[in-house]
Amino acid sequence: MSDNSKVLIGLLAGLAAGAALGLLLAPEKGSDTRDKLSQSLKDLGDSIRDKAADEINHLASLKDKVVGSVKSKLRQSEEEFVDDVEHA
Repeated sequence: MSDNSKVLIGLLAGLAAGAALGLLLAPEKGSDTRDKLSQSLKDLGDSIRDKAADEINHLASLKDKVVGSVKSKLRQSEEEFVDDVEHA
């Protein structure tokens, strides 16, 4: 995970914790506070899920690039080997 991802996750967690504390200390009815806290946690979960999906897509793309590169190198090595055998 990149440093930017760690910072973003830390920021999101801090925002969620701050929002939760603010709601818990706010002078509102308990049911209203619980509803707001529930919504904040749902939003945080959605945000984390979206970030995880982005990271998974990034890793899948990286995997495809690596596999393509390895296949290309193998083809190149195979062609060189065939050429060497033919000229031996």
